Amino acid sequence: MALAACAGVAGKHDTESSQWPSFGRDYTNQRMSPLTQINTENVGKLGLAWQFKTGVAASFQATPIVAGGVMYVALPYNHVAALDARTGKELWRYRHERKANWKMCCGPANRGVAVSDGKVFIGTVDARLIALDAKTGAKIWDINVADDTALTENTGLLSKADAKSQKDAYGGTGIGIAMAPVVYHGKVIVGVTGVGYGLHVDTPRIDAPLGAVIGVSGLYGRPGFLAAYDVNNGNRVWQFDTIPSQGWEGTFAATTSDGISLNRDIAAEKENAKNHPDAWRYGGGSAWSTPAIDTSTNTLFFGTGNPSPQMNDVSRPGDNLYTVSLVALDTETGKLKWHYQQVPHDVWGYDLASPPVLFDYVKDGRKVPAVGQAGKTGWYYVNDRATGALLMKSEAFVPQKNLFAKATREGTVLYPGILGGSNWSPSALDDGSQTAYVAGIHAPIRYTLVEEPAKEGLPPIRYASSEPTKDPRWGTVSAIDLATGKIRWQVKTEQPLMGGVLATRGGLLFMGEGDGSFNAYNSSTGALLWQAKADAGVNAPPISYEIDGVQYVAVAAGGNAIFGFTAGDNILVYTLKK
Repeated sequence: MALAACAGVAGKHDTESSQWPSFGRDYTNQRMSPLTQINTENVGKLGLAWQFKTGVAASFQATPIVAGGVMYVALPYNHVAALDARTGKELWRYRHERKANWKMCCGPANRGVAVSDGKVFIGTVDARLIALDAKTGAKIWDINVADDTALTENTGLLSKADAKSQKDAYGGTGIGIAMAPVVYHGKVIVGVTGVGYGLHVDTPRIDAPLGAVIGVSGLYGRPGFLAAYDVNNGNRVWQFDTIPSQGWEGTFAATTSDGISLNRDIAAEKENAKNHPDAWRYGGGSAWSTPAIDTSTNTLFFGTGNPSPQMNDVSRPGDNLYTVSLVALDTETGKLKWHYQQVPHDVWGYDLASPPVLFDYVKDGRKVPAVGQAGKTGWYYVNDRATGALLMKSEAFVPQKNLFAKATREGTVLYPGILGGSNWSPSALDDGSQTAYVAGIHAPIRYTLVEEPAKEGLPPIRYASSEPTKDPRWGTVSAIDLATGKIRWQVKTEQPLMGGVLATRGGLLFMGEGDGSFNAYNSSTGALLWQAKADAGVNAPPISYEIDGVQYVAVAAGGNAIFGFTAGDNILVYTLKK
């Protein structure tokens, strides 16, 4: 079930073009379904075709894969279910047994599986890559992708005068796998996450379930990586480390590539660099999102996470390459072709979380093979696929304030901040109309610095934290004109949007919300045409597929713990009522 694609054109699959055989439907990651049976004229007649209760109620982020009439779904904690995509009947289930005493860095969520060569591939929260028999669910091979060697922060490192030191930690720097793998040329490609996660602590406020994310100074984390493994036996073919051992300092850029000040003290950083020659060993740079692949040039594109320690830069002077970057690699060797760093020396958590998307960018009447990415900064970026040069940056699709401001003792309010912008939610893209569809978040953040000198034989304390303010939060779904960077239309939602969007050739855009709403919009105007209600947050990317001449729309409804959206265990599948 290998996919084929040509540059700038949505990838095809000979037997599965009407289904959903890969994370982004094809290698472009456009999430544009070619199906038209459900359209703007009849979407109001959508009704529930079937639903499946998985029995695992937790943050549910998976994109279902539909191939050969079977739906394969990654459940929280890395269980996998295979269902009849027509009826929802369970065909088999794989129950994952995690390694004993493994620290889960980043919660139980998983963003999906890959299906190819008669196998189902899943990356796990305990940093394993597993191949299952697609017909039976039996394990074929199971490899360790990485060891749990990264030091993890703890609340004992915080100031006793800080109320956050009394909170429970529910996440921290470590290592696992969240992304859905992708299979190409006999290789299953996947990356690790959590290597620069920071310390996440609970909060008593029900309106801000995120709590605080704290970057503690110290030797926490390790380099992240993206790697390719043989589909037949799991042997590693190549590995690309997101932090190079040489040159990680970069050029000490004072601004972003388009000239916005990053408020860096370059002289102080250069002076400090000699004190931290091994900073790369703890550098972070997670790989959160499934790569896009240009099959005409054998190039893959993926985004990297923030540096480690998160938000705290004392021990990591320099640009911290290749963090917070769009990276292009050779698919056959893993060698670097180019990188574009959106935010050098990031101290805000502006990692590239949303998957990159391939398309032909129409510029001055000619088509340029391009890669788009919805940033946590609140801009949509378009880069030249061959060189990485920035071709266009959209107007902001969420409010921005103090975007690159420093942390202060009294606390600086900024946004988008650590939540984005566009977080891990996949965007969709209509190549024909040159429109990108982006789910956004407005959530003001208080960015606070804590510094205490050494005293009574104890070392000095320094850390920075980001936590939600009491200001209103909301979401935006935006249609962005890629030719001009302007927003064609935008809809504001009551909750920040987390989960992703689906576009169809039927003129529709589907998107879920944390209150359980599942919406269909007119993709040309943003008009709401249909809405269903689930009993949990719809915080996963929808898909559409067709079997036996019937089109379906499917989505997981399991909520999101970070935002406090109600947990659940539903897979919901809709079709037109007869």
